[in-house]
Amino acid sequence: MSSNRIMTVSRAMSEAIAQEMRADPNVFVMGEDVGAYGGIFGATSGLLGEFGESRVRDTPISETAFIGAGVGAAMAGMRPIVELMFVDFFGVCMDAIYNLAAKNVYFSGGNCKVPMVIMTGTGGGYSDAGQHSQTLHATFAHLPGLKVVAPSNAYDAKGLMTTAIRDDGPVMFMFHKGLQGLAWMASPEGAATELPEESYVLPFGQAKIVRPGKDVTIVAISMMVHHAMEAAKALEKEGVDAEVIDLRTLVPLDRKTVIQSVKKTGRLIVVDEDYKSYGLTSEIIASVVEENPAYLKSPPRRLAVPDVPIPYSRPMEQYILPDAVDIAAAVRATLGKKAA
Repeated sequence: MSSNRIMTVSRAMSEAIAQEMRADPNVFVMGEDVGAYGGIFGATSGLLGEFGESRVRDTPISETAFIGAGVGAAMAGMRPIVELMFVDFFGVCMDAIYNLAAKNVYFSGGNCKVPMVIMTGTGGGYSDAGQHSQTLHATFAHLPGLKVVAPSNAYDAKGLMTTAIRDDGPVMFMFHKGLQGLAWMASPEGAATELPEESYVLPFGQAKIVRPGKDVTIVAISMMVHHAMEAAKALEKEGVDAEVIDLRTLVPLDRKTVIQSVKKTGRLIVVDEDYKSYGLTSEIIASVVEENPAYLKSPPRRLAVPDVPIPYSRPMEQYILPDAVDIAAAVRATLGKKAA
């Protein structure tokens, strides 16, 4: 049934959190400016007024301390949601993430669960330079013990956040700042979606074909889904029918949907806002080639950020971030076509 509510990603996240907090007294939120400010990217807006300071806790700038505290709370039976304001700040708290949260279930022989969500802002495009603009998807997807989520729209953000909170293991919920629907940062039109009022879950590891096609497969995640859709729309005018897949989660990764698509189209473009080397783009291509290299009619192509820090200069930043023009050019190249 239609709800007739068009909501932003930030509102979708805060609604999912609020519904889980009402349902489970063990769920609480912790992080910098998550209280009165509502989270710098709006993900905790309105929570302090409803749940109070005992369950919506502002912390000092001390990521090591409050993420470590979150691990302890999770192991003690709580379900903390901890906001790491920018994923770029992971360097000061990585020990708590990958040596504690990710591994304690293994170290304890499965006797200690760590039901914890670390939600963190990712992505560039607004001249915030190299310490505030990375996505770092592959950095966390590479580490056993973590699930990694990166929604592209409000509907997925709510369902995936609810799933993350109910999961008995640590989940990295990586939301792109440019998709949040903030007044001071433009978002793609498709990021805000109709949102059901009731609570719902989306299972991890199930990619979505957001545009069916027969000529080429474009695999993307987070902000890059919107660029891929824009490219597909432009290519349609040239007679190219592109299939676009939104991965939704990196861990677990839905290889089956990607492989089935490439088996149909015979061509593969993978686009990610993370660094190119040792990243998601390579993982996807390897998964297809390991299954059957004969599925590919032409060499696969990957679009990602070159191996340099994100520049502060806006023209330089725009130059290195993949966009719809880059994706369309890659599709034409794999098809052996020239631009119309």
